[in-house]
Amino acid sequence: MTYDSLAGRTAVVTGAASGIGEAVARLLAAQGVRVALLARRAERLEELAQKIGADGGSALAVPADVTAEASVEAAVELVHGAFGRVDLVVNNAGVMLPNPVDAGRVDEWQRMIDTNVTGALRVVRAFRADLLDAAAAGRPADLVNVSSVAAHLMFPTYAVYGATKAALTYLSQALRGEFGPRDVRVTNVEPGFTDTELRGHIDNAELSEALEGLFGEVGSLAAEDIADLVAYATSRPRHVNLRQVVALPTRQA
Repeated sequence: MTYDSLAGRTAVVTGAASGIGEAVARLLAAQGVRVALLARRAERLEELAQKIGADGGSALAVPADVTAEASVEAAVELVHGAFGRVDLVVNNAGVMLPNPVDAGRVDEWQRMIDTNVTGALRVVRAFRADLLDAAAAGRPADLVNVSSVAAHLMFPTYAVYGATKAALTYLSQALRGEFGPRDVRVTNVEPGFTDTELRGHIDNAELSEALEGLFGEVGSLAAEDIADLVAYATSRPRHVNLRQVVALPTRQA
């Protein structure tokens, strides 16, 4: 499917080095969007930018860590210097580190909160003026937050991860109240089981095996499926806001 109305826009995609972020960046670039690729892995970003360029798209590799304020501020300067102001922001960077709360893994809790919640807020703060200016000028302006069905569904041992995603889902709703009256659309995307690198972050062998079993039984979405939803939502007429999109594999209850 093509989304012709996206052509000419400028986007920032966080977590762009792999998975959903990479798929979103590829698809947007294929539709004529200039895409700033934000993630920590510089080499992966450069490779992706080169691939997008070889396919006729425009992409900028911007190594950045959303958990560090100075890194985000430096990323803004790079993006503005190369592309100018942006009108589409995809907050996708995230980590999933399940363990029972009894395990007391404060390091994991802090990492998930810093990335999944505070990191998203840093990106919103960094580019909110761009989005508001685009909307004020009568152009489409979109903020897309990639949350998870874990915001609503209880998964044993995923308490803190689910709590961070619930916070992001609530944040999307609150931001819609702040930005919507000024014509900035806010879309919250909640994927179910999706085949990404998040599965490889788990350091608990038992939990990793259990998750792989669920993927084998239920199946999973591809990162490209979520990218397609992001492109669809952001290509609607500017008065139409798909505020909440939940996407599950058909067999996932």
